[in-house]
Amino acid sequence: MQIFQIRKWILESPPIEWAILQIRELLIGALRQGPIPQHVAFVMDGNRRFAKSHRMETVEGHNLGFEALAKVLEVCYKSGVKVVTVYAFSIENFKRSKYEVDGLMDMAKVKLAQLLQHGDLLDRYGVRIRVLGQRELIKPDLLADIDRAAKMTSRNGDAILNVCFPYTSHDEITTAIRNTVVDYSKPLPVHQRPFSESHIKHTIRSRHLSVAASRIRDRSKSPSSRGESDMEDSSSSSTTLHPDSPPADPTVLEKEHEDSDEEFRSKYPDPESITSKILNDHMYTAGLPPLELLVRTSGVARLSDFMLWQCHEATDIVFLKCLWPEFDLWQFLPVLLEWQWRRKKDAERERGALSKARKTVKVKAA
Repeated sequence: MQIFQIRKWILESPPIEWAILQIRELLIGALRQGPIPQHVAFVMDGNRRFAKSHRMETVEGHNLGFEALAKVLEVCYKSGVKVVTVYAFSIENFKRSKYEVDGLMDMAKVKLAQLLQHGDLLDRYGVRIRVLGQRELIKPDLLADIDRAAKMTSRNGDAILNVCFPYTSHDEITTAIRNTVVDYSKPLPVHQRPFSESHIKHTIRSRHLSVAASRIRDRSKSPSSRGESDMEDSSSSSTTLHPDSPPADPTVLEKEHEDSDEEFRSKYPDPESITSKILNDHMYTAGLPPLELLVRTSGVARLSDFMLWQCHEATDIVFLKCLWPEFDLWQFLPVLLEWQWRRKKDAERERGALSKARKTVKVKAA
């Protein structure tokens, strides 16, 4: 505890702080010369362990964690990152004791107020706050503070801070599927139904059935044989009295069923048109850049139900041993440099493959 306080006191002394600031500005300027991830996510893990290891109250560990977040946000936005997403509270945390859950909620309210106190940081980089998660699980007073924070920053649009609270990826994906089903249960405007393979097959089948049914009706209108029984005559006269009634033929009945089914399909969106892009448009992160870098501290190598949908083949996932309050530019800088190095290597491979393909085309043309 004393060593930590002494280290903090030295780093916050005016000469050292000024020197660190100048070095930080030079490093961030150097980072901006290369590619920068447009969407970065953080799992802020290790606040309680940091507090325990330094013999301080858990609340103090969370306070230091918030200070680390403020510093990292400034590094991200100053470097050119457009979207930062942080895992603040999991839905699974509600399984803890009521005392602990209430304490976490109260702490979240304090942290949100502290975040708004950094209004100069938010306004300087045009940061808009968005809270992603199940709003109905949040206490009314905290929800009011969240809405007020979102409203205060709603005019900002240069950068975004996504605060996942309360959130899990399973819940996000389930909500996206549910909303997609709701959208696909609404009737479409006339002549706006997208074509699909099943729609074309149904149309061709309906035309064939229509031709077959017309042939059956033509045969049914032909003169009946004189050797027909009285029962057949009665049936024939009944048909004559009701010429519009459909013939009791299985093929025609099948056609009517197909027609009604096709009429239903024409009124609603085709489920076969649902793609991963449709689901992505129903996620909390819809319209945002794809997730390019995810960082988790505290040495735990798992995602803990965070950004499972958003992580893709091009997402770099980094697990660091440092605890979140210890995370700063000096911990983040190697991660960004490695990310830039990988992107440059990928670009070189793409250029090499393209050059090789062009040479192959020229050889074949010769």
